[in-house]
Amino acid sequence: MQSSPASEQNGPPGPGIADLQARVDELDDRYKRALADLDNYRKRSERLADSRVADARDRMLRDWLDAVDSVETALDMTSGDGEVEGLEAVRDQMRSILERQGVQRFGATGEGFDPDRHEAIAARESDAVPDRSIVDVVRPGYMVGDRVLRPARVIVSRRPDGAS
Repeated sequence: MQSSPASEQNGPPGPGIADLQARVDELDDRYKRALADLDNYRKRSERLADSRVADARDRMLRDWLDAVDSVETALDMTSGDGEVEGLEAVRDQMRSILERQGVQRFGATGEGFDPDRHEAIAARESDAVPDRSIVDVVRPGYMVGDRVLRPARVIVSRRPDGAS
């Protein structure tokens, strides 16, 4: 009598198709989760790298602003001789570099005071301008996009006591 292939097997029967399909589904789910985790990690790493680059750029630009302030202070202190033209050229070149980097200057007399963009260092009583308006800019502020790189230091108006 001929034996069937099933009768030739020694040992317990193997896993069924349902068990194998369950194992494939489990491994497929783990694979998809691992891919999603890897994608999330990549995105987090890119955001962190972008943030670090932006922070380093902002630090460098703030240092550059100190140099711009020094040149502008030197210009304010000059007596009008031939050095002025050279300093003005340097100042203009420095401002041009800032503009190319997307840096915008702000903080003008007459603007309304914004605590997110301005640092009030004093208040001056005045009936001539609206309350909480900038009456003097001690140091201009700078922004990159919508981020304040350095707040403007300003003197703000306030109504005299008893004024309406």
